[in-house]
Amino acid sequence: MLHGLDVGAYQPPSYPTDDCAFVFVEATEGLTRTNARLEAQTRTARRARLVVGFRHFLLPGHPGAQVRHFLSRIPDRDGDVFIVDWDATADGRRATSQDKDRFIRRLKRLRPHRRIVLYATYELWLQTNSGAFDADGLWIADDVPPGRPRIQSDWLFHQYTRYPHSRSVARFPDTEALHHWANTAGPLAVPATAPRIL
Repeated sequence: MLHGLDVGAYQPPSYPTDDCAFVFVEATEGLTRTNARLEAQTRTARRARLVVGFRHFLLPGHPGAQVRHFLSRIPDRDGDVFIVDWDATADGRRATSQDKDRFIRRLKRLRPHRRIVLYATYELWLQTNSGAFDADGLWIADDVPPGRPRIQSDWLFHQYTRYPHSRSVARFPDTEALHHWANTAGPLAVPATAPRIL
């Protein structure tokens, strides 16, 4: 399995990348918020030649407008991955499963050449997800040993700890397979050793 980081607005522009194959950078939240360190944190990942992902924290309501805000702020290029962060806010609010699906479908229509990954906590995925799953992969957060999340569903990324940094593993045999998947939109690009999201 491959290892990677998730960096947020509260973290410095530079971070260790020695053992990483990918970095997912917090980009936007809701309709207005943007990570002030987005550009600098992205440069750190690009200098290390990692697969870069941009994460949008989805808030309740207005999924189309949130997509527009996200796309207007990210410095994306070919081979980057988009992440829909479907989680509860500090005060317990969260987007519905239907809003999550609308956001993903709208994003796919506007950027059909980008891979889209859904981030969800173990609890949220088991208790709240409903309807179709249109993302290209699932990134599941579950504080258990790396690569052993407690779900039946197929997954591509597993966030196994948030301290001192959010660390994840990717279910790809090597970095070449990960780069190939990220750079090639469409179902045939998923490597044979990676699970297909149904």
